Amino acid sequence: MVKPLMILTVSAVLLSGCATVRDSRVNPFNWFGGGPSQQDAVLNPGDAANPLIPARRRNLLGLRKEAGPYQGRPIAEISELLVERRSGGAIIRASGVADRLGPFDVRLIPLPDENGTLSYTLSALQAAGPRDTSPWSRTVTVALWLTEQELTGINTVRVVGRDNQLVTRR
Repeated sequence: MVKPLMILTVSAVLLSGCATVRDSRVNPFNWFGGGPSQQDAVLNPGDAANPLIPARRRNLLGLRKEAGPYQGRPIAEISELLVERRSGGAIIRASGVADRLGPFDVRLIPLPDENGTLSYTLSALQAAGPRDTSPWSRTVTVALWLTEQELTGINTVRVVGRDNQLVTRR
């Protein structure tokens, strides 16, 4: 037991004092080169390409598919409307219950402005599916961020559905 411990201690002391291992090919940190680091080119704020946003994909033929107009239909019943104040603006959050199961791509579509009223239609794409009896499975929620500049002069927020509408005052 003493002999292996002595050999281990002596070899550790000898290897730690050997500075040439640091620069040799035996050291795995030297295997892929220790070239100098290079700084990436910084994009100008005016450049249109943002590296964080993925490029538009193309199909097999190299053609881009342009998105058509939004085909959403108004949600049947608006169940909740909240305007939550945050620093720098407000979040408008609306919930509604759809007719059928599985609504998706929910949006707040702006309506023409009236004096001091901001109006939206709560719409969603809805496939022809079964009519479920549970309102929980048909409930959708969408939120929209508005800045203080967009909210200047707005006193009332209104969200319209197919069967009803909800109004809240700021």
